[in-house]
Amino acid sequence: MPLSALPASAQQPLSIVATTGMIADAARQVGGDQVEVKALMGPGVDPHAYRQTRTDILAMTKADLVLWHGLYLEAQMEDFMHDLEKRRDVVAVAESLPKDLLLTHDIYQDKYDPHVWMDPDLWSKVVVTVRDALIAERPEAKEVFTQNAEAHLKEIADLSAYAKKVTASVPEGSRMLVTAHDAFNYFGRAYGFEVLGIQGISTQSEAGLNRISELVDILVDRKIRAVFVESSVSDRNMRALIEGAGSKGHKVVIGGQLYSDAMGPDGTYEGTYLGMIDHNVTGITRALGGDAPERGRLGILSAGS
Repeated sequence: MPLSALPASAQQPLSIVATTGMIADAARQVGGDQVEVKALMGPGVDPHAYRQTRTDILAMTKADLVLWHGLYLEAQMEDFMHDLEKRRDVVAVAESLPKDLLLTHDIYQDKYDPHVWMDPDLWSKVVVTVRDALIAERPEAKEVFTQNAEAHLKEIADLSAYAKKVTASVPEGSRMLVTAHDAFNYFGRAYGFEVLGIQGISTQSEAGLNRISELVDILVDRKIRAVFVESSVSDRNMRALIEGAGSKGHKVVIGGQLYSDAMGPDGTYEGTYLGMIDHNVTGITRALGGDAPERGRLGILSAGS
C-alpha cells in the first residue's frame, strides 16, 4: 500500500523545523503526534542576531515544512529563507497578519514590530496560520489539526482573559513597563501600559548614554519602582538604569526576568507559549503593584519565577 493511501495515524510524522520556540510550540500543539518539530532557537537565544548553522541548514533542507516568523525578526536569516522557499515548503507565519494590526516604529520606517506573540489575541491568528500550513502539508489529517487548534485557541483565549483581568489591577500611575528592548509594545497596546525599551525593536540597535539618562529621569519623575530584565538580552543597561536612579535618590529594583524573544527552559511550563505569557503577565502585574496569584493563572508557575 503506498504511503499516501495509509490513514494519517499510520504515516510517519511530518518533519517540521521552526525558527523560534514560540512557533515550534504552536506546531506541536496543533500537530500532536502527526508532527516532529525541531526548534532552531532555544531558551535564551536572541532571534535578531541568530545566524543559521550548518546543522540548521541541513535540518531545514530535509524538513517537510519550515516555519519562520518573518517581519524581520530573524534578520540575519532573511536571505537564506527567501532562497530556501524556492526549493522547500516554507511559511513565514507572522507575515499573514493584517498590516493594520501591526505596529510600526519611528526608527524603522519600512519595518513592522515583529513581537506579535506578546498579545495572545494576535498570536491566535498566527496559530491559525500554522494550522493551515499543516493542513496544506497533510490534508488527510485536517480534522486532527483542526480539533487540536481549536483546543489550543481556547487555552490562549483563557490566558488572554486572565491577562486582561490581572493587569487591570495595576494602579494607573504605575502602568509603565521598562525593559531592555522594545519587545513589549503589543503587550502595552493590549493591556494599557506605556512601554519603554532602552534599545529599539531589534537588539542589534545600540543604547546611547543619552537614552539611559533620559530613562533615568523618567523613572525618578514618575516614581517607577521596578524595571525588568529579559532572558535573551544582557542586563548591563538595566543595571545602569538602576544605578542612575539610585544616584538621584530614587530606589528602583529588578521586577523580574521576562521572556521576550525566547521562552523558558525546555520541559517546563514556562517553556511553552502559555507558560511564557503567564509568567510575564503575572510578574509584571505583581512587580508594579497589581494583584495576581504568585504562581500564575493555573498555580503552576515555577516558585519565584
